[in-house]
Amino acid sequence: IRRPPRSTPKPSSAASDVYKRQVQLSEINPEDDPVRPELDNEFRISNGRKIFGLKYNNEIEGVVCIAFTNELPATVKELDLMSVSEKDSQIAIAYTLWSLKKGAGKKIMKELLKYMKQQNNIDSIMTLSPLTPVATHYHIRNGAKLIKINPTTQNFQYKV
Repeated sequence: IRRPPRSTPKPSSAASDVYKRQVQLSEINPEDDPVRPELDNEFRISNGRKIFGLKYNNEIEGVVCIAFTNELPATVKELDLMSVSEKDSQIAIAYTLWSLKKGAGKKIMKELLKYMKQQNNIDSIMTLSPLTPVATHYHIRNGAKLIKINPTTQNFQYKV
């Protein structure tokens, strides 16, 4: 009896959608955002800001919203005023992140770090996180360093 080879075939382009990957989104449902539901899609995609989703089996499992700046904001208002295009920035700010499936938040942050590594001008990802134990625990557990505590927010740093 002849046995088939033990090598794993390369996935076809159709099958590649099964694997988890980061995709840029043009909109999300702001009500799904547990951190900043008050921010509409216009805010999330204007002034160089971007929305990324973690896609698996054609479903979005996690979302992160990014702004690009040259300074570290302490409030959403400062973030809005400081936002510039990606090519003109030195800092990427993750200002909201959530997962729809367990583990997707950690995975989307890893994918975001990979994406930023490809961008020559970005050397770290900073956060504009709420001042809550959940946010603190998430970022510390995922390897971020606390940089600054503000009156209503905190900033963490992920090295790219």
